[in-house]
Amino acid sequence: MPVHLSPPNPADIFPVLGVQIGIAQAGVKKPGKDDLTVFLMDEGVSIGGVFTKNRFKAAPVQICESVLTNTNSNVRAFVINTGNANAGTGAVGLQHAKLVCAALADLLKVSEDQILPFSTGVIMEPLPFEKIIKALPDALKNLSTDSWVKAAYSIMTTDTVAKAFSKRVTLSGQVVTITGIAKGAGMIHPNMATMLGFLATDACIAPELLKALALELANVSFNRITVDGDTSTNDSFLVMATHKASHPNITNWNTDDAKLLLSALKEVAKNLAQAIVRDAEGATKFITLNIQGGQTLEECKKVALAIAHSPLVKTAFFASDPNLGRILAAVGYAGIEDLDQSKIELFLDNVHVATQGSRHPSYKEEDGQRVMKQEEIEVSVQLGRGSSNDTFWTCDLSHEYVSINADYRS
Repeated sequence: MPVHLSPPNPADIFPVLGVQIGIAQAGVKKPGKDDLTVFLMDEGVSIGGVFTKNRFKAAPVQICESVLTNTNSNVRAFVINTGNANAGTGAVGLQHAKLVCAALADLLKVSEDQILPFSTGVIMEPLPFEKIIKALPDALKNLSTDSWVKAAYSIMTTDTVAKAFSKRVTLSGQVVTITGIAKGAGMIHPNMATMLGFLATDACIAPELLKALALELANVSFNRITVDGDTSTNDSFLVMATHKASHPNITNWNTDDAKLLLSALKEVAKNLAQAIVRDAEGATKFITLNIQGGQTLEECKKVALAIAHSPLVKTAFFASDPNLGRILAAVGYAGIEDLDQSKIELFLDNVHVATQGSRHPSYKEEDGQRVMKQEEIEVSVQLGRGSSNDTFWTCDLSHEYVSINADYRS
């Protein structure tokens, strides 16, 4: 069961002016399941994207990156399939993805390079492109402005809960909408942590800001989560601005309107990212890692990931076992060569576990166990080295995670 995560209420997920979504069943995932999603954007949308750092990139990722490096690109549609990642498929995989893009472009009367493809599912299996192409007309028949929640379900793989969030803000007296969906539950690790994310706003944002905006949003959200330390071949996060709202165009982030919008965009991105961890494969605990007092952000990140990726730490959280020396051990091997253990402070929520590198005199096992039994836990590590702080989100490691991944292709 996901940790404090409920399915989205369609009434709370707002349409974004300039975006329509169509859903269909192509038979790629399972018979009778929605597995094909088409986003259709009005002319003039601005798009920025960030993608996996895995060098073994899926065919759709390669195409998306190629299209978005063209500053004259005028993307009009996304086509997303689940059930097949089209990764590890070589030149044939690229050809199949392009055939899907060409088929959708023909139906929409646009050019092939105005279509971005996305895939998620099993790696190293040929893409059943004929099924996808056959189902495209059905997806276009179902185009609607209020299909965000349906799309969130359609892009799921091992997720148990759809992930969709919306927020509205007022800029210069005009209401602006932000809505996003994401999928992901396993194979999640920073550097795009297997996930897909799509966030749209009807705000007017100068096109030249979108690429940097997508990276900034990813860095405070999707690049701050980790489930199992595996970076997917298909991770993609796209940010769209449709320019449909009637406020002055945002050309930098220094105005009051721009700051308000950026804060709201970050909030939606963080909610989506945290939802992935809350719905992580087999997760029973949602864990916030606050690393404080590093010399650099990179130091803080090293410590956070050492803790988050330790099987011993993650299984202790699953068992509600306050074997907290495992956390200190992870801090010690995180890669900070001149770390002074006598300056380390460790807190479990408000319980002071360790001070000056050893057990705190007032720490009691029952206090640690009380916190470890919670479904949401905050771990704070003070390094005593500087003023840099960072936050990551992770989960425990359960029997169910092994079962899900052992049976994934069954």
